[in-house]
Amino acid sequence: MTAAAALSPKPSSAATVLTALLEARTGQQMASARAWRLDTALAPLLRERGLDTLDQLVTQLLGGDDRGLADRVVDALLNGETSFFRDATVFDQVADALAALATNAPAGRRSRVWSAGCSTGQEPLSLAMLLAERGGAMPDIVATDVSSGALARARAGRYSQFEIQRGLPVRRMMRWFQGAGDGDWTAGPDLLRHVAYRRMNLAGDPPPPGSFDLVLCRNVLLYLSPETKGGCFERFAQALRPGGMLVLGAGETVIGQTPLFEPSAAYRGFYVRVG
Repeated sequence: MTAAAALSPKPSSAATVLTALLEARTGQQMASARAWRLDTALAPLLRERGLDTLDQLVTQLLGGDDRGLADRVVDALLNGETSFFRDATVFDQVADALAALATNAPAGRRSRVWSAGCSTGQEPLSLAMLLAERGGAMPDIVATDVSSGALARARAGRYSQFEIQRGLPVRRMMRWFQGAGDGDWTAGPDLLRHVAYRRMNLAGDPPPPGSFDLVLCRNVLLYLSPETKGGCFERFAQALRPGGMLVLGAGETVIGQTPLFEPSAAYRGFYVRVG
């Protein structure tokens, strides 16, 4: 879909145009109370292009001369907030849940995890570190995001000193990362090889191929409309094996939103596929 098609008919203000583009491309909505993020998030792009206002940016968007501009705007507007071992107890529960699910799995079947909305990769890398340190068979970890820019950074495994210190103990940093010589740190190949990244729009794309034991989708559904959220639940259920689990963020739930999942009796914030 072109930027002009996604934005037709022409809205009445720059903010309306930009938030409509975000929703058309990703399914994510930006409430009017959060419209202040537009100026902050797009300021670097405005400077780069020598523009003074969002109206000027919208004029270029609607002109359709730069096909990559819409992608860059959407990438800038996405909330990519993440950190290593964010809500650390969740990762311990994921490891415990995977171990429990493996005991009931057919012999020789490899566990699979899907990290949906992985941003720049801290979530799947955190899980890979923890599971490798616990020993045993490593699951296949598939990580997806709608942002091509975030995925490029995730695949490179390169993080600033600030990013590396957010949630990552020194012992893990020294074991799994290498200094890049300019203050950045790069994940070693022994860590990166555990995660396969691919681009996916949760709002409409089919799930990654194959069946999963567990899906992590934390703090993503908050920004979706009820209708789009319902479609996501359907795709998660489709991707999970019988008895598989969905993990949501602390402020998210399936209760009252879908009959496809029910709360786990063993793990808080985890939801079991029904049927």
